[in-house]
Amino acid sequence: MLTLAATLAVFAYGLNSALLGALLPSYPLTSSQQGFVGLANALGLMMSSMPAGRLVDSKGKKPALLLGLGLIFAGLSAASHANQYVSLLLTYLVLGLGGGIVTTGANALVSSIAPRRRGEALNFLNLFFGLGGVVTTFAASYILTAHQLCYAIASVAALAFSVNALVTMPAASNRANLQPTDIMRWLTQPKLIIFSLLLFFYVACEVGVWNWLKTYLMISARFSPSSAGGLVSYGFALGILLGRLAASRIPPRVPGISIILTAGVLISITTFAILQLNSTLALSITVFATGLAMAPVFPTTLALIADAFPRGAATAMGIAITSGWLGLAVSSPFIGHIAAVTSLRQALLLLPACSAAMVLVTAVLLLTPRTITTP
Repeated sequence: MLTLAATLAVFAYGLNSALLGALLPSYPLTSSQQGFVGLANALGLMMSSMPAGRLVDSKGKKPALLLGLGLIFAGLSAASHANQYVSLLLTYLVLGLGGGIVTTGANALVSSIAPRRRGEALNFLNLFFGLGGVVTTFAASYILTAHQLCYAIASVAALAFSVNALVTMPAASNRANLQPTDIMRWLTQPKLIIFSLLLFFYVACEVGVWNWLKTYLMISARFSPSSAGGLVSYGFALGILLGRLAASRIPPRVPGISIILTAGVLISITTFAILQLNSTLALSITVFATGLAMAPVFPTTLALIADAFPRGAATAMGIAITSGWLGLAVSSPFIGHIAAVTSLRQALLLLPACSAAMVLVTAVLLLTPRTITTP
């Protein structure tokens, strides 16, 4: 039942996380305004992830998951009526706050359930994030109106809230026993800094694809709205889903850092190729390959963090995840501004640049000592 609770929470967040990219082209916004809506969402994610880790370590997983799912439900209820710039900013800020808490809480829960097979367990959990992306982008393109989609996802969030409320979860271990002043000691841990930089560049790249790919395909590749949304669904989102299913079967003896390094190289190649191609078939194959390459990075990184920081693992995860959302917060208005003055194709060159930086950070991580002293 614990796995079911975490799975439903991640599925609800996966549905929610793809919402902005699916609906962004339909909002009456300029490119710069679109970038700032993405920034608002990223700020919500960033503001909540680190406190969520602290909450999990001190109070347990259930309070964090219930709070996050409640915020997602509230944000989705508001999103069904939001279509003006200010209301969209506030709505996606709330959705980000809820999403950051759910991401940290659900991954911490599964990490504690299967500590000996943490990498496989986290990849399996996060394949439901990919499934959520498939469902949202497909439904937005072919089945539901924006209004109906928001209420449908809100219903899933309500179901996830109910299951998490009913399931008995382990009490907080309080092993971390951290005071607010202790956070600075965590922030100065060299290996945690490197993990945080890795997620900074990776999340900017992955969520950049989620948020901007549909718009890019419509503007630069002349796709219809349904075809562009469909490619995000059966291409990118399905690639992430299948990639995480495959990653959950990788034997524990395969080093997680090697998986991340290989993925980073492939992401650099595929994200650059997307911006050079015009053929529907070539784009479909490359977008799918991008999803496959990205699939193992986030959950495998979280598994490595939990292994490296067994004392207060959720706090360490929360810090690194916050850095990831910071990457999104920095990149979103940057992409929007460049798109406004040049073109979206030029702006999205930031994605392969971020993935190349991720490769360099991973290479540094390979050279750091395997044993470290946690705070």
